[in-house]
Amino acid sequence: MSLRAQFIALQTILIKETLRFLRIWIQTILPPAVTTALYFIIFGKLIGAQLGPVEGLSYSQYIAPGLIMMAVITNSYSNVVSSFYSAKFQRHIEEMLVSPLPNVILLLGFVGGGLARGLAVGIVVMAVSLFFTDLHWQHPLFTFVIIVLTAMLFALAGLINGIYAKSFDDISVIPTFVLTPLIYLGGIFYSIKMLPPFWQQASLFNPILYMINAFRHGILGISDIDIRLAFTIILLFTAALFGYSLWLLQRGTGIRS
Repeated sequence: MSLRAQFIALQTILIKETLRFLRIWIQTILPPAVTTALYFIIFGKLIGAQLGPVEGLSYSQYIAPGLIMMAVITNSYSNVVSSFYSAKFQRHIEEMLVSPLPNVILLLGFVGGGLARGLAVGIVVMAVSLFFTDLHWQHPLFTFVIIVLTAMLFALAGLINGIYAKSFDDISVIPTFVLTPLIYLGGIFYSIKMLPPFWQQASLFNPILYMINAFRHGILGISDIDIRLAFTIILLFTAALFGYSLWLLQRGTGIRS
């Protein structure tokens, strides 16, 4: 398959995956914006007013990066897991498998769709955040790199979930019982410095903590975690999941049985 044909195939999958969530923007783009506004009203204004400043910032400012990252993580993940499993369930994934399309193009196409939705929702949530607080943008380039890597990481995780899923119930188990607890315990609403020593150490085993703190550092210039360590962990997780996803596709796990 020529490079031009591969590029056209990748472009086609990306357009399909992007239009898939844009057509139903009321279900995919709008809900995170409404949810974020509610978080700011309830946590940022009502509860935050009682807590006072955190790390020298208003509580609304402190939680804003975490709320943006939460929206990016959940939407990049859910876009790919639902799209890939639907392709399996409706059996049109077989059309891609019998074509000379390289597995890496298939992988990049689905992940690119998750990345597009994650970034689109991130932009919308960021715009909503500006109605409630100020964002300083201390390190814009670093912020962009972190949000792209994180969206890619969870798009890959969604793909892996979609590969292994055998029913629609299987695509909701991980987000409900694994992803959501990790997100809420990842330092969105608090600094781990507020926790007792044992729970501070326990929090370090949560990979989402590093992503939220790296993103917070990019916007506000503060972090509970060493930034070099956080960036390294995000990069390693992304590379590992990319390699594992490609290996699963090459084996045909979950799609050729």
